[in-house]
This record gives sequence, C-alpha cells and structure tokens, in this order.
Amino acid sequence: MNREEQILIKRFHDLADAAYNRGITTFSDYLNLNEISHLNTILKDISYVKVVLDGGYPLAERQIAAFVPDAFLAEREHPDYPVTVLKITPLNHKFAEKLTHRDFLGAILNLGIERAKIGDISVKESVAYIFVHNSMRDFLKNELTRIKHTSIKVEETMEIEEISPEFLHMEGSVSSERIDAVIAFAFSTSRSALSGLTAAEKVFLNGKVCYSNCQLLKQGDIVSVRGFGKFIYGGMISTTKKGRCFIALDKYI
Repeated sequence: MNREEQILIKRFHDLADAAYNRGITTFSDYLNLNEISHLNTILKDISYVKVVLDGGYPLAERQIAAFVPDAFLAEREHPDYPVTVLKITPLNHKFAEKLTHRDFLGAILNLGIERAKIGDISVKESVAYIFVHNSMRDFLKNELTRIKHTSIKVEETMEIEEISPEFLHMEGSVSSERIDAVIAFAFSTSRSALSGLTAAEKVFLNGKVCYSNCQLLKQGDIVSVRGFGKFIYGGMISTTKKGRCFIALDKYI
C-alpha cells in the first residue's frame, strides 16, 4: 500500500471515529471505484458505524460514503447527503457546440475545483446534469459561464428522473465468459493488449478490484476498466458450432 492509499484509509477511519464519538453522520468526498474498493477492505474494522454509499442516482459510478452511527440510522432511513444537482444548458441552442463529458469536466476542473468534489456527469444531447458537493454549488453557479465557445447557464434542479446512463447494445462471439475475453470484445481490442490491466488494479467487477483475468462473468455483472469504459454483461445467448460463446452486453456511452 502506497502513501496515498495509507492517507485514504486513515481518512476513512477518522470519519468513522468522528461519527461514532460525536453521534453524527460524517461524509467523504466523492470516491472513485478504486477508493470505494479500498473502503470495502476495512468495513470490518469500522463495523461500529454503518457505511452507506450513494451517487445520487442508480448505477452512479462516483459515490459519497456516509458513516452513520447506529442510533442515528434508526432515526433516519437515508442520510441527507451534501449534494446538489446542477443542470447546464446552452444560452442559445441554435449556436451551441456538441459538448462531451470531457468538455464539461475540463471546464469545471479549469476553475480550480478538486475532482473529489464532483460526482457523475450525465450528458443528454446539449444538456449536462452534474452532481456536486454543496460547498461547490454557488461557486459553479457564479463562475461557470462558458464551455469551450458555448455560453451556458447553470441552475439547480431536482430532475433526477432525467438522469440515466445511455448504452450501446453489443452482441458477438468470444472464446469464453472470462472477464478478459469479454473486455476485449467490449472495447474492440486484443486480450494481450489488456493483460496488464488487472495487475495494475484497473479492472473493477461490481465495484471491487478484479485481480484475475480468468474470472468468469455472470449475467448482470458490471465491469469497469479505467481508461476504457464500463459495461453491463448481459450473459451468454448461445454457443456456436465451434464452441464459442455468443454473448450480449450493454456498454455505457
């Protein structure tokens, strides 16, 4: 474990201790999949509090951890997360550029905001929904006025039902349901090109680091590969005459 990971683990312990000793709910910043995986490794050590993860909507990748004392959990079913959803729209749709997730994130980070204060970004055509820590809400509403060459407006919204991932449905044959074979198919590359990803802890299966290329997938598994993307495995449809597996998956786009 490197020093950065040690600091992260200590932070989790500090948040758990503060929640237990003071009888309040404490919150982490937004955590990525790797950080969530580290959190999962210490749950037994901090079992004196309840850890609840939430990213604001189903299937959110970046999530905030709430450390909840047992007594407080009994009073409130779901923690009140310090999160605001911001809706970003062009001032003039006619002249707006086609903006991507990277464009929105880049503009926000260029304002000096830490990535840990920003959750998922969902882009629907020319509109983006961004989950942000409450501490960044007013700053972004006031300072974020342009994405690339497109003038925009930022407002708070409760339109959570509008926020859902978009998928590309894929079907094809692979040698087996091993995670490396399915990843190679999902991202149109070779298994050999992906061989070092598991060793580098860049492959996540259902939110946890996957250390084995031989891991077999089952229907409904969610696979995320840092630097490549994420998909939901739909399972095997049939086998070919040559014994290959004909599979389906839905890749996040």
